Amino acid sequence: MSVAARLPWELAGSKIQEWHRDRLAVVYVRQSTMAQVIYHGESTRLQYGLSGRAAELGWEPSRVLVIDEDLGHSASGAGIRPGFQRLVSEVGLDHVGIVLGIEMSRLARSGREWHQLLELCALSGTLLGDMEGVYDPAGHNDRLLLGLKGTISEAELHLIRQRMLGGRMAKARRGELAIPLPAGFARRPSGEVILDPDEQVRAVIALVFSLYDRIGTVGGVLSCLADNRVQIGIRLREGPDRGELAWRRPSRAMVQNMLRNPAYAGIYAYGRSTSDPRKRQPGRPYSGKKRVESGQWLVLLPGVLPSYISMEQYERNMRRMDANRSRAESTGAVRDGPALLAGLVRCGRCGMKMTVRYQRGPGGVLQPSYVCGMANVTWADERCQQLAGKCVDDYVASLALQAMAPAALEVSLAAAGQEERQRAETDRIWRQRLERADYAADRARRQYQLAEPENRLVVRQLEKDWNDALAERQRLGEEHDRHLASRPRALTAAEREQIRALAADLPAVWHAGTTTDADRKQLLRHLIENVTVTVIGDSEQAGVEVTWAGGHRTTGRVTRPVATLAQLSYFPRLRERAGELSAAGYTAAQIADSLNAEGLRPPKRAETFTTSSVRDLLSALGLQHARTPASRPGLGEHEWWLRDLAARLGMSKVTLDAWVRRGWADGYLHPEARLIVVRADPAEVERLRILHETPRGQHMRRPWQQDQEAGTSIETEGSPDDEDRTRL
Repeated sequence: MSVAARLPWELAGSKIQEWHRDRLAVVYVRQSTMAQVIYHGESTRLQYGLSGRAAELGWEPSRVLVIDEDLGHSASGAGIRPGFQRLVSEVGLDHVGIVLGIEMSRLARSGREWHQLLELCALSGTLLGDMEGVYDPAGHNDRLLLGLKGTISEAELHLIRQRMLGGRMAKARRGELAIPLPAGFARRPSGEVILDPDEQVRAVIALVFSLYDRIGTVGGVLSCLADNRVQIGIRLREGPDRGELAWRRPSRAMVQNMLRNPAYAGIYAYGRSTSDPRKRQPGRPYSGKKRVESGQWLVLLPGVLPSYISMEQYERNMRRMDANRSRAESTGAVRDGPALLAGLVRCGRCGMKMTVRYQRGPGGVLQPSYVCGMANVTWADERCQQLAGKCVDDYVASLALQAMAPAALEVSLAAAGQEERQRAETDRIWRQRLERADYAADRARRQYQLAEPENRLVVRQLEKDWNDALAERQRLGEEHDRHLASRPRALTAAEREQIRALAADLPAVWHAGTTTDADRKQLLRHLIENVTVTVIGDSEQAGVEVTWAGGHRTTGRVTRPVATLAQLSYFPRLRERAGELSAAGYTAAQIADSLNAEGLRPPKRAETFTTSSVRDLLSALGLQHARTPASRPGLGEHEWWLRDLAARLGMSKVTLDAWVRRGWADGYLHPEARLIVVRADPAEVERLRILHETPRGQHMRRPWQQDQEAGTSIETEGSPDDEDRTRL
């Protein structure tokens, strides 16, 4: 029986008006999945057959529009349906007279979308038709019936989902639900999960976990794989080559997913992620996924799958990855900055983790500081405390070197053995790659030789495949030679001896240029759990408590740089001692030697007093340092020390020094006193005085230009140009 024979003709004819036929008749075709489109073609043919039904209801074939863009799209409302959007748009524009579908659930199973369509159809006068009849959404009875059909369709979808989810959960609880397998696993036709039969694939997976166990960061593992040109083998899940082995360049996401996947520890897990509609984005089918904590997984069955690592190692890796995150409660990953205790320092006053801040020092060198600023960030309060990082880093590093000294040789030999094992693993992977390339070339040769020579259509392609395989084998061999040249298979005798020699002098290794800050940080994190720092008041003294791995604690004090003299705990003693030495007639150099010998230090980053810092100290303390007249050598006639001439002219010595450098005044550097000497007779002194009193911008006119205009000859060599006048 045809579709037309099954529809109530009399009811349809009473609702369809001529103005309906002036519009389009839309046939909406949809199947939920591509599998239904491929394997359930009868339903698709019935839906396309509704075009004939529209013609029997009075529409011209040219006025029948078939919308089939949603074949393979679900109507549950979770995804975007371009065909449904096109249908809604046509209805809203008053282009549609009737919408035909094999059943109303084909249009929408979401109540929101269904009632939106009904409202638009009622406003535009569009009719709806299915296998049961023709409906007018503007009529009360039809609207009630259509709303009931939509509610039943939505409830039916819910029941279908519940039955499917119940079946999946029952199968998952037995560990029989086939979940996607990560790289390194394969599934037999019987459904049993096994380790990948390819030896090279298993070797690469084992190498990834051993590298992370040694390095401790995803970035470090990725860099090591990239340096050794190691690729990861995966089994294709779809396409014509489904199940075949393909080699992919490792990425950060690939390595991170491998470390997080519990399947490598033999754990069967289901429900590791859930959908969050708020995060779903249009055009991205895999968006909206949210990772679930392991305690909330729906199914967790240890020991069901074959394993590459133990459960203890998997849990240790998870804790390590969580600690590498930059959060207040974790130490964070090792970075390249010079602050050796970044992530380990705790504030002794509030107990919060102290952050690191850098500033440029002399020569552009980064100087770290440890700052406790949580109170400032959270409550806009004052910073708890801060101190320069170098003093704490040096103190903790010296303690670590002392702790490692007894086991230095043992550690060095273990490091040498670990390096050799890693090189052996990478070399084994390289040999497997070469063996695979040899097999591919040999297989291509045998295929070419077995082909009939007369069949040139086949032989030409086989010959090309053979040549490509030989070229790939040659390229891989050359790449392996370059790899061996940069990283030999084993340590040489000279390298072993060098390691043993360095083991006897750990400080030399620690301060060597080849030892990076990241290496030092990684070593300290193996030895130290945390470092608690407490600044005593606002003085230069800070208490340090080092908590070693295992719980043992070591306490001590460090001296930090401070900003002012008043912050020094020994400031009264320093002031008294500097005054005594100055009153006794000591020179600045002698005062500096005495202060340094007594263990007194300046407030800034300098470790000892110098002549200039003593002068600044005396000036800050308001003490006048006595100078002996014989401290400077004698000068010739009409020669002035720069400071004395500047005082005579009533100008700054900095300005007079600039004049000498520009050639405005005649001067030179005294070879003994290392001070500027200015040659100036009375006339020159008067000229310099007038020049100093001349307003800016008029130096080229007065006094020498006016004198030249009057006929007087004055030497003007070294007179300032326009730029120098502006600076002056």
